[in-house]
Amino acid sequence: MSSERIPLRSLLFVPGTRTDWLAKAEAAGADAAILDLEDAVPAGGKAEARRRVAAAVAAFDGRMALFVRVNPLDGWAGAEELRAVAHERLAGIVLPKVTGPDDVRLADRLLGWCEREHGLPPGHLALVPLLETASALRGAYEIARAAARVAYLGAVTAPGGDVARAVGYRWSLESTLGLRSRVLLDVRAAGTPNPVAGLWTGIGDLDGLRAFAEQNRSLGYEGMMAIHPSHIPVINEAFSPTADELARYARLIAAVEAAQAGGAGAVTFEGEMVDEAMAATARALLARPDR
Repeated sequence: MSSERIPLRSLLFVPGTRTDWLAKAEAAGADAAILDLEDAVPAGGKAEARRRVAAAVAAFDGRMALFVRVNPLDGWAGAEELRAVAHERLAGIVLPKVTGPDDVRLADRLLGWCEREHGLPPGHLALVPLLETASALRGAYEIARAAARVAYLGAVTAPGGDVARAVGYRWSLESTLGLRSRVLLDVRAAGTPNPVAGLWTGIGDLDGLRAFAEQNRSLGYEGMMAIHPSHIPVINEAFSPTADELARYARLIAAVEAAQAGGAGAVTFEGEMVDEAMAATARALLARPDR
């Protein structure tokens, strides 16, 4: 099932206490919204936020994909939270504070139970484990392979957050580059689709965001999580091919296929040597559902 998850360029966090902001998220152009029941909600407001989020998911009629970041699954309260928000309109669950594959397997079993209870197809709900501990970052490959429903997994680094505290880095593009690169390789090796990165916390620094997003795209990530609506257009642009790039892919495919028809395996194309490997990559990019 996980191989069928649609690519998402931008996933915007929305506090579970402010479900009315879903309209702002959609207006900003977010591909997905993550309704947050964890860090964005104070302890005394968890029950009310859960009620609001469950109602918002059930009533949502927009085009965005909807996710819910639940609280850690450390007891029956966590299981009841999953049960409350599971719905056919829900694309998946964002699972915080993952320490290893056992956490993913537990969430997978609970989500399977929720799907049966709500009459949903097996695997309907994607699972997005957040790698916020050193052990999770080190075990990204095993976590990615722990359940078929795992998708949109990647290194979500940010200044001063859980990952910074766990690893001890002083945040910069350079200091987190190796971590984001290694996690991406683990996720790709595990066959998990549509890896996403994040987060950029400088609300007004759109130039810095653009550099960060373009670096993540160059590494091989397919999207980013975001914390502010103003970030969405920049992220969407960074993770979308331009019209010129799409046209070049089409020309490259045509050049390779013409060479193959003439009995050649490789051809010089716009100053570069290309062959079937490059054509296959171009076909895959043109065939993506978000193109």
